[in-house]
Amino acid sequence: MEFGTLVGYILGAVIVAVLSAALSEHDLLSWGWRIPFLIAGPLGIVGMYLRLKLEETPAFAKLVEEHEAREVESAKTEIRAIFIEHWPAMLICGALVLVFNVTNYMLTAYMPTYLSDVLPPRIGDTESYVLQIVVMAVMLLVITFIGGLSDRLGRKPVIMTGCTALVVLSVPSVLLIQQNTTATVFAGLMIMGLMLVIFSATMPSTLPALFPTSIRQGALSISFNISVSLFGGTVATVMTALIAATGDLMWPAYYLIGAGVIGGIGIWFATEAAARPLQGSTPAVGTEAEARALAGTSS
Repeated sequence: MEFGTLVGYILGAVIVAVLSAALSEHDLLSWGWRIPFLIAGPLGIVGMYLRLKLEETPAFAKLVEEHEAREVESAKTEIRAIFIEHWPAMLICGALVLVFNVTNYMLTAYMPTYLSDVLPPRIGDTESYVLQIVVMAVMLLVITFIGGLSDRLGRKPVIMTGCTALVVLSVPSVLLIQQNTTATVFAGLMIMGLMLVIFSATMPSTLPALFPTSIRQGALSISFNISVSLFGGTVATVMTALIAATGDLMWPAYYLIGAGVIGGIGIWFATEAAARPLQGSTPAVGTEAEARALAGTSS
């Protein structure tokens, strides 16, 4: 999933870099800003078509079929289960979503503003966009490797490594970016990008495993969106306000460290999900013979 997200980020950054280099500021503000929306429209239609054609898991499809006749009562039961029985998992999910999205929005949404509007102008906007594109391309190359590593070693140690890296490396990353030269900005963004890709490679498989099938969709949607709304989507606004109020340009590092601590606490209490079926999933086979046939081995 996040592989596709990174591809989208790269395409968006490429479009912005090309427009920034090709158009004057006046043209960009008067009509050029419409071009990304014109490009994104058809892509959105394709994405909607693909989503409508995706099949649900057998366990979820069976659950929907069983609950069709009692949707209202089922919704009440689900809400009750989410907030009363599974609140610890909700908190863990919120903490993991926080560390993932704070790092994500810090790199992809706030760093361009930090470089262009906060730091002294030493490198141009187009050069800044190109550096971010290169960083995300490197992330694209390593994301599947890290995902495979989490399958072998477990989700918890890999995510804990990412949280620890945020605590230890956020200050060096931001200090490098503050030097505002091509080499130092690239190094700082690369450190931040490699910390982010740890979460990008593991969270899509970690978060759903926190909840059983019967409440997974509702619980994950609620905890994910609350955490993103409060802490992820507000990163740029909060950073702008804190730097304006204090004059301290290190706030991005402090914020990332705080996110790393919260994420570390969350993953500490999470249950390891690697190499285990999702809660509530039905067996894929009914007998040992079917399992051997599926695995391609003989008895």
